[in-house]
Amino acid sequence: MGENERRAWVQLALTPYIGPESFLQLLQHFGSAQAALAASAEQIRNIVRHKQAASAWADTEKRRLAEQAAEAALAWEMRDGCRLLLLHDSDFPLMLAEGITPPPLLFARGQTEYLSRPAVAVVGSRHATPQALRIAQEFGAALSGQGITVVSGMAAGIDTAAHQGALRHNGGTVAVWGTGIDRVYPAANRRLAHEIAEKGLILSEFPLDTRPLAGNFPRRNRLIAALSHATLVVEAAPASGSLITAALAAEMGREVMAVPGSIDNPHSKGCHQLIKSGAKLVECLDDILQECPALLQNLLSSAYSVMPTKKTPDAKPPQAATAGFQTALPSVHETVAAVAPVMPSENEALLAAMGYDPVHPDTLADQLAWPAEEIYARLLELELEGTVAAAAGGRYQRVA
Repeated sequence: MGENERRAWVQLALTPYIGPESFLQLLQHFGSAQAALAASAEQIRNIVRHKQAASAWADTEKRRLAEQAAEAALAWEMRDGCRLLLLHDSDFPLMLAEGITPPPLLFARGQTEYLSRPAVAVVGSRHATPQALRIAQEFGAALSGQGITVVSGMAAGIDTAAHQGALRHNGGTVAVWGTGIDRVYPAANRRLAHEIAEKGLILSEFPLDTRPLAGNFPRRNRLIAALSHATLVVEAAPASGSLITAALAAEMGREVMAVPGSIDNPHSKGCHQLIKSGAKLVECLDDILQECPALLQNLLSSAYSVMPTKKTPDAKPPQAATAGFQTALPSVHETVAAVAPVMPSENEALLAAMGYDPVHPDTLADQLAWPAEEIYARLLELELEGTVAAAAGGRYQRVA
């Protein structure tokens, strides 16, 4: 692909209302991105079913904005470790093309070779219990230790824990963002984002400077599911967004698995719902590998291309991949607001640390760095309230 065609491809991909299906329709009809960009609004109206696409095509301002977005993307690619991954490129991930209509353009920061490895998505609640965070981190580490890439969305909670676990080993991790790749969201994960850019891969299909709007995240979930041979849900309430990822994976014919939890934990009900619907109940790494033996066979193709081509020559090595993240945080009026958490009372902090599984008071004392006598006193208070109950072995369990 020549430089002019590549520039046109990026601009067409970033044109408003031109999604993956419309992009491929135009490419197949006109034969090239340059020819498509030269078409009239009337020609576009006859080819693309999306009515707003033709309107945007006739709008000089929208065309100008698309051109500016393409220039910004091409300038961003000049940074170390940054890459515009085109559907035309020989190393575009096959998994995306098999699962969905593939996006024509991905922004990539880090090591794109992780896209050619077997992968498992690990997703779950943003408000996970301590036990679930530990489990997610352990699964992330176990999968990565087997050379299996862990894919997730870098949200707070389970996603974050899974990425952290995966970074311990060589399997690596892929973080799929629902924002522009130059905006870290949530802001608390800025350090994690830099570590993933250095040791793993960050992906986004959104133009630079895209803010974390609610409608972006189902699109992100679709990429997470499509990039993965299987999806593991660690902890999820019935209305959790991670169940959307699981449903998308099932529709693509991918394996769906879930970790069971306490029946008293409302955040486990989504996982139990999945298991009742046929998802594989998973307790350890062996359960995943038995369900998906192909993960270790490593016989999968690594690329998909709509046109035979050589690998893009200007891909850059991943060193210094963390340079250039935006430091400005999204504006509260223009984005999904990041609400500061309310500081829990001491009893609420204790309950949060307990989760919904039996736990010994000494374990809680170590975890919270509180005096043991205070832990025992508060547990007695909570037991009298009916919030916790004594269990075998001197342990306590949350029941409300």
